[in-house]
Amino acid sequence: MAKKYAPIDSQQSPRFTGVKTFMRLPHVRTEEDIDFAVVGVPFDTGGSFAVGTRFGPEAVRSMSALLRPYNPGLDIDIFQYCSGVDYGDLAVNPGYMEDSYQWIEEQLASLLQYQVVPILIGGDHSVSLPHLRAMAKQYGKVSLVHFDSHGDTWDSYFGKKYTHGTVFRRAAEEGLVDPGRSIQIGMRGSLYGPDDLKDGEDLGYRIITTDQLKRMTPTELGEEIRKRVGDNRVFVSFDIDFLDPVYAPGTGTPEIGGFTTYDAQQYVRQLTGLDIVGFDLVEVLPDRDPARVTSMAAANIAYEFISLVAWRKREKGAD
Repeated sequence: MAKKYAPIDSQQSPRFTGVKTFMRLPHVRTEEDIDFAVVGVPFDTGGSFAVGTRFGPEAVRSMSALLRPYNPGLDIDIFQYCSGVDYGDLAVNPGYMEDSYQWIEEQLASLLQYQVVPILIGGDHSVSLPHLRAMAKQYGKVSLVHFDSHGDTWDSYFGKKYTHGTVFRRAAEEGLVDPGRSIQIGMRGSLYGPDDLKDGEDLGYRIITTDQLKRMTPTELGEEIRKRVGDNRVFVSFDIDFLDPVYAPGTGTPEIGGFTTYDAQQYVRQLTGLDIVGFDLVEVLPDRDPARVTSMAAANIAYEFISLVAWRKREKGAD
């Protein structure tokens, strides 16, 4: 019988004790006998304004201690269907984009070869590019479902092609994603001009702005996402600044007029049944999060990701 990994029982060990892993999962660097792995990606050289998201994985893990196995919103007991671990952090080379991209991609390869779904905690949004490179190498071109207040499709910053604001242009140019089967959700805030939004559309992405999304129900969003991605394999990327700064002050480029944590839960739960091969959650900046509400929100969104993995496994009839 395969080994199953699950969180420590809080009735046997209080939640404030022990090494801070995500959801109190065992810290095991393995690819065998697991369905998902929580993986830290502590890299922030791609940040263009406030930096410090390299400390995001640590903060999110710390605020995940109260998470419990049963998700009532999706009516799923995660560990009835899944085995998962906290894989620890990937090695990066701070200050060096290309080196770190190569290292991240290479370290993800073994997980993906075993069909493990990574739950990647950044880090700034630039890390999504090596995540997608690894996905494309294993699965081919994927659909992107992207929650963010920014499209991240600029061509360059100060002449540099690799930053947290250019990642999804590079992903389209490199053929890592299928923009015609991808969707970006939540764009808002001031821009340099109307072309800033048009850039993403010109690349082929479907864009739903915050103003448009606030006129939709979660169910309508789910229908739009399903229509867009079809039966493609999907990578989900969630920038914490999708949330309003009232709910997520700890981020480097906040935009007002955003969403509540409840909104985020409802939107992510609409992804049930999609063939999701990976997730990332990025841009948590603990130094701007004195009450740790941003890290708590991020931990709970990552929990919803794990719940989706369990939901998909139950749907496929796997025990």
